Amino acid sequence: MSYIYLKKPTPQQKNTKAAKKKIVAALFLCFGIFFLSSAIFPILKYQIQYSINFSKLLNPLSNQSYGTSKNILGAATDYTQISNWFENDSSSSNQIFSNDQTFTYFLSIPKLKIKNAVVTVGSMDLKKSLIQYPQTALPGQLGNAIIFGHSVLPQFFNSKNYSTIFSTLYTLKQGDEIIISYDSMEYKYIVDEMFEVKPTDLSVLVQNYDQKNLTLITCTPPGTYLRRLVVKSSLSVK
Repeated sequence: MSYIYLKKPTPQQKNTKAAKKKIVAALFLCFGIFFLSSAIFPILKYQIQYSINFSKLLNPLSNQSYGTSKNILGAATDYTQISNWFENDSSSSNQIFSNDQTFTYFLSIPKLKIKNAVVTVGSMDLKKSLIQYPQTALPGQLGNAIIFGHSVLPQFFNSKNYSTIFSTLYTLKQGDEIIISYDSMEYKYIVDEMFEVKPTDLSVLVQNYDQKNLTLITCTPPGTYLRRLVVKSSLSVK
């Protein structure tokens, strides 16, 4: 018969092992708090520093300022497809969004270091480019050229990545420039105003043919899909 003898850990060894477990637990807690705050802080900063200032909504923090959708982070709805961006939008049917004659032009926003970003007409996939909303005016023409771009939390902004390209759009101010290169011409638009609308508000898609406007739209607050940020600009005559 053989015996195995196990050395009983000393009180000091027990204390060392318990201390290591506490350190590991504390590290996991710190990482969890860090990642949570990195997501929440930009949203709170946006609400306090930006949203209150330019929102047309009476109170962007109130329940009335949101759409009927309960999907805040977009887990169930694919918001890289612009047909999902506005609730109750009957014009965003597959028939309108399906266009075999697609073409592209380019958008630059010097302040945001966005240079020659591709804008596609006749597509709906925001992962591949910016998208001009169907049946809206082309750049330089009378009417309102409406361009959609995707956004995430601002710390992930990358001017070359179309999934993050409009993440800092809210930092634009009145007088900033948006440059469009289309059909061998360059058009300079000047930002006039910036505001938010609910996902049910389709008024921002309306065409006004006595002006030459450009409108940029993305989801807001950053990293959520609660509202739509609208940046309106006018063609510079200089």
